[in-house]
Amino acid sequence: MLKVENLSTSYRTIDGDVHVLKNLNFQINSNEIFGIAGESGCGKTTLLKVLYDIIDFPLQVDTGRVVLSVNENGTATDFETGKIRDVWWKHISYVPQAAQSVLNPITRLKTQFLDSIPEAYRKNETKEQTLDRVAHYLEELSLSPDLLDAYPFQLSGGMRQRAIIALATFMSPSVVLADEPTTALDVVVQRGILMMLMRLQRKLKNTLVLVSHDIGVHYQITNRMGIMYSGSLAELGKTEDIFNDPLHPYTKMLIEALPRIGDKRPRAGIPGRPPALTNPPSGCRFAPRCPYATDTCRNHVPEFREARPGRFVACHLVQEEAS
Repeated sequence: MLKVENLSTSYRTIDGDVHVLKNLNFQINSNEIFGIAGESGCGKTTLLKVLYDIIDFPLQVDTGRVVLSVNENGTATDFETGKIRDVWWKHISYVPQAAQSVLNPITRLKTQFLDSIPEAYRKNETKEQTLDRVAHYLEELSLSPDLLDAYPFQLSGGMRQRAIIALATFMSPSVVLADEPTTALDVVVQRGILMMLMRLQRKLKNTLVLVSHDIGVHYQITNRMGIMYSGSLAELGKTEDIFNDPLHPYTKMLIEALPRIGDKRPRAGIPGRPPALTNPPSGCRFAPRCPYATDTCRNHVPEFREARPGRFVACHLVQEEAS
């Protein structure tokens, strides 16, 4: 469904280019919930922007591409980076970070729905007929059609988030990209939002790509996940396999830091801090924080490759064990 090939990106600054994503190669399958996890600043949001083809200054693609494969009028069709934006909303949609702030606070929701729906998708309907379909869709999502007459400032944060998710999924896109969809919401509302996304994915049988720094969220709803560190993928595989048997030291330390019911032992955080992308270390970028790092790790960049069936990892130690 989504294939990332040799992708490297950077941001242009007055002090030179800051390289963020580095040589990413992976695939997101049809009809799955794929999670992207990692610490703040590791490149999760940048990756989602490139997947959605939001490549505007200062962001630039240095090498590689993203390929979106969809069924277009009964024919398998590929859209590459630069062309993916031609099928926004129809085949791919985006729930941005802090989506509650995306809606125009002084425009009624019904107007914002109408503005986002292309004329071609309305099938020669009147605006009233289109709004009737939107109202019916809101009811399917257990939302009141009365929301359409409301202004965003009249809604709670959770209701605004549900409204933006409804807006992003109304045209049944093949892929939905959700960037931190539960940010700034309390745990009860977070659960409601996550359950809504899961129901929609099952109903539409599409692909949901979920970005969150909260690794516990991925455990709850994702089928596969990728662990990012400093602009690269450290590990990728089935979510259950990653939690039961993490391969990369960074993944192990993330999971060990999670609180567990009934376990009162103090949790240790990961020592140190992620490297500055303006001056990353040579070799493995996690080596300065890794308790198992060797000279090989410090001097040579590990290759991201399959260590076990369906399990990909970028770690010299794991690859030496596998060989």
